[in-house]
Amino acid sequence: MNMIAKMPTEEERRRLEVVVPSKDILRASGQVQSLSRALKLLNALSHHAQGLSLSEVAHEVGLPTSTAHRLLTTLQNERYVRFDPERSTWLIGVQSFRVGSAFLRSRDIVATARPYMRRLMEQSGETVNLSIQDRGEVVYLAEVECQKMMRAFAGAGRRAPLHCTASGKALLAFAREHDACQILSTRTLTKETPNTLTSIEAIRRELAAIRGRGFAIDNEEAAIGLRCVASVIADENGAPLAAVSISGPTARLTDNRLSTLGMACRAIALEITAEVGGQFR
Repeated sequence: MNMIAKMPTEEERRRLEVVVPSKDILRASGQVQSLSRALKLLNALSHHAQGLSLSEVAHEVGLPTSTAHRLLTTLQNERYVRFDPERSTWLIGVQSFRVGSAFLRSRDIVATARPYMRRLMEQSGETVNLSIQDRGEVVYLAEVECQKMMRAFAGAGRRAPLHCTASGKALLAFAREHDACQILSTRTLTKETPNTLTSIEAIRRELAAIRGRGFAIDNEEAAIGLRCVASVIADENGAPLAAVSISGPTARLTDNRLSTLGMACRAIALEITAEVGGQFR
């Protein structure tokens, strides 16, 4: 039987062009794969401050040692990783630190937290605030008001004492013990209401309870008729970066709701912490 060669039609040629990738596509695909693998190597090394040997890091990311070595050498040339010849280990390099520092400089806690604050306001039905500690006081940075007729209002820029506000106590509870003690010993612990704690020993017991449950409570300690719950947002070193709080009248923030709202506040604070690259000690 004679075989007659048949030229492919135009449609068949188009299908072949789609099925058979070009050299440019193959090259780009290989570059993306190499980038993905290099990032996995960086992530693996970031979890081991003492470094990893070549075989250890290759095993951790599931690569042949030859591939891992090639990628590590490339990263070393750009100073993203470094090699310690005395211990034969690979470690994170100075350029990785510089990239991370650039993220920290560009971090805008208010812009990052606002969508989470709005979600918390909708979930709780109460006003949500974001605040920081400055010179021994709470400073409110942002507020998402609820729509109820009777609602709490702080206002951006307002200052308040640390020892009698939920945000302030949350920031103190998760601060370094030396810093918290210094703040408490140098501030006048004014008695804003009959419920305000003014002895350092009582406040220390309260801070320990806050660390245990993960959120602080202001039970009409700053103003009669107003209750708040707050949780801290941590930075990359585990130190308090800011606090997020829920505030409302005691008529709505009843004893039965405080724990539920506190846990909701804690959950949002954990989400914001993760978003800004923070971690809890």
